Amino acid sequence: MSYSVGQVAGFAGVTVRTLHHYDEIGLLVPSERTRAGHRRYADADLDRLQQILFYRELGFPLDEVAALLDDQATGKADARVHLRRQHELLTARIEKLQKMAAAVEHAMEARTMGINLTPEERFEVFGDKDPEQYAEEAEQRWGGTEAYAESQRRAARYTKEDWKRLQAEVDDWTERYVALMDEGGEPTGEAAMALAEEHRLHISTWFYECPHGMHRCLGAMYVADERFKAFYDSMRPGLADHLSEAITANADRHTA
Repeated sequence: MSYSVGQVAGFAGVTVRTLHHYDEIGLLVPSERTRAGHRRYADADLDRLQQILFYRELGFPLDEVAALLDDQATGKADARVHLRRQHELLTARIEKLQKMAAAVEHAMEARTMGINLTPEERFEVFGDKDPEQYAEEAEQRWGGTEAYAESQRRAARYTKEDWKRLQAEVDDWTERYVALMDEGGEPTGEAAMALAEEHRLHISTWFYECPHGMHRCLGAMYVADERFKAFYDSMRPGLADHLSEAITANADRHTA
């Protein structure tokens, strides 16, 4: 059974002009021609075309494709070697595409949070912490709010040095809050409420205006949402509950 050039072009998703060119350069010469000189392609021709398109997809120039296929056809490279070579090329291509996809996904996540840093800068600033761990959920919960929009606007302007200062403040605050708990400080005590107020001001300074009422809601979420609770408790067991109480106590004294 044989096929016309138009049929083959339809099968393979290429143009008739492309098939004519492959014939002219000897890369894919059809096995048959009609009395009128029209090209007719056999199954073996389709197999060769499939190989050509495979190597073209991998970026090989046509002369190299021809050499590879001619080696196989003349027995210089048997079918197993040829298949192994294809497998290696495909594996390498897959790995490259996966890296590209990861880079694009990383860029998309960074834009979601407005964090315009290179991977190296992000590692330098955040280490093994993921600053976008809750980015998708934050967008779902608060994406339509002015606070979220303001957070996005501010974050998009920050440089690497800004993020380093922000992270240094977080680390310093965490160290002092853990020390307070280790010393037995009560969440309703003056020191704990001062640290809760510092926590609120940090949010207002770096992300969005956070009044005491909003801060109170955040404190409740730190306990109610197991992911936020796990985040704060990773700093020190019990910190989420302690901080939530301190935030409430601090909000009460400022709104009473």
